[in-house]
Amino acid sequence: MKPSDLIQALAVVVIWGFNFVVIKTAVSEIPPLTLTALRFTLVALLLTPFFRPSRDQFASIAMLALVLGFGHFGMLFIGLRGVDAATTALMIQLGIPFSLILSTLLFADSLGKVRILGVALAFSGAALLAGEPKGGAPLSMFALLISAFCWAWANVLIKRRSDIHPLTIIGWMSLLAIPILVVCSLLFESDQWHSIQGASWSAWAALGYIVVGSSILAYYLWYRLIARLSINQVAPFSLLAPMIGVAAGILILDEALTLYKVVGGTLTIAGVGLIELRQARLRRLKLLTPDL
Repeated sequence: MKPSDLIQALAVVVIWGFNFVVIKTAVSEIPPLTLTALRFTLVALLLTPFFRPSRDQFASIAMLALVLGFGHFGMLFIGLRGVDAATTALMIQLGIPFSLILSTLLFADSLGKVRILGVALAFSGAALLAGEPKGGAPLSMFALLISAFCWAWANVLIKRRSDIHPLTIIGWMSLLAIPILVVCSLLFESDQWHSIQGASWSAWAALGYIVVGSSILAYYLWYRLIARLSINQVAPFSLLAPMIGVAAGILILDEALTLYKVVGGTLTIAGVGLIELRQARLRRLKLLTPDL
């Protein structure tokens, strides 16, 4: 890996790691579904004029608007309203074992003992995090669980439509998710306009970070790295994001470093790491023996 690629990979995981703190800052002032709708409105304005899907790609992107736009990002923002940033950074890693489970169910992929152990460790750690006294509202924890599952489901959908440019997906998924989020916000939230009008400069700066840094720049750099390098070189960097998220939550937001976070987080990251290492090994074996 070239030094420039290393710098870009580290930049991506730092952006994603701090994103949990940034979202937490914004949802403390603006209702989560309203904030998600604002995010997607700005992303759509920046991307849709330059990236257009073909007619046959539109249905797939519409499905992603529901699964990724509302299911993952909407539930992530709702979860962060009632759970601290450090715990969220760890809980959202369940997307990786969920991806593995979906791959097994949909593509008849064999799990094997190592990956089963990884899944068990990851969910055991998440159970500890969810069981922490005063660790977060149960409904918020459940929203994070849905968010992680929808992230995994979205990966399956994106894998089936690898012909669509990533920024086309991000831009048009954002556009199509806006009506869903607006309707749900009107049904389940209140004082949206008052919250937007009264939002501080830090909330608007956080929204700018979410739109430009996390939604566009980080994903663009990440997909470029995947296009140039092997997955085995890039994927391990993703494990740094939750560690940065935990550290940022504790140092910036003054969140408590509890025994539940230490043990639960260690189990979750260990499980996810085990899955990622096993996946990398299997990919290397397939490259060496293509007939498999």
